[in-house]
Amino acid sequence: MSDQQRDAIERTWEGVVATARRTAADGLVVGTSGNVSARVGGTVLVTPSGVPYDRLGPKDVVGVDLAGNRILGELAPTSELPLHLAVYRNSDAAAVVHTHAVHATAVSTLVPEVPAVHYAAAMLGGPVRVAAYARYGTAELAENMLTALRGRTGCLLQNHGTVTYGAGLDEAYDRTAQLEWLCRLWLTASSVPGHTPSLLSPAQLRDVQEALKGYGQSG
Repeated sequence: MSDQQRDAIERTWEGVVATARRTAADGLVVGTSGNVSARVGGTVLVTPSGVPYDRLGPKDVVGVDLAGNRILGELAPTSELPLHLAVYRNSDAAAVVHTHAVHATAVSTLVPEVPAVHYAAAMLGGPVRVAAYARYGTAELAENMLTALRGRTGCLLQNHGTVTYGAGLDEAYDRTAQLEWLCRLWLTASSVPGHTPSLLSPAQLRDVQEALKGYGQSG
């Protein structure tokens, strides 16, 4: 490994750890639930299984190749490794964030698709789908997730949590936070007795997507 590659891995691992700690600080995970990864060339750096994020340091780096073979570190990678690898094999993702965010997970038990209650859905590629339930860590869950992610940069996992990806860790995390907010908004609006939230039409969402292409994401 060249010095340049080593430096890139060290910097990226620092980002993975910082993002994982951010998910905990922002209440998107509890304990060691959820996981974060980032890709450096053919290496995927991923949080290890069963280690609290506040204990992770430079020596705890875990790296695998796209086939799932461990090539860096001594710790076992997260049990959700198949989910992360499936995203990298089927998209241009450079980072993946998986959480058990409360509101998003609640919504995953109620509907097959997050209702378009806000144009934030367009920032994730359109109405956010819910992947059919399968046990964590399985190839079946990864396949269900890929189905839900078609044309999207985020989805819910039924009775489980969220998955988002991006061109970097910040973008992947921001999409996670946006998805959790969107789910919280819908739950709040739909809980008012005697009222049904108004939803944006597919045409209205497409209009937002076209605007985003020209001007980038905005509030």
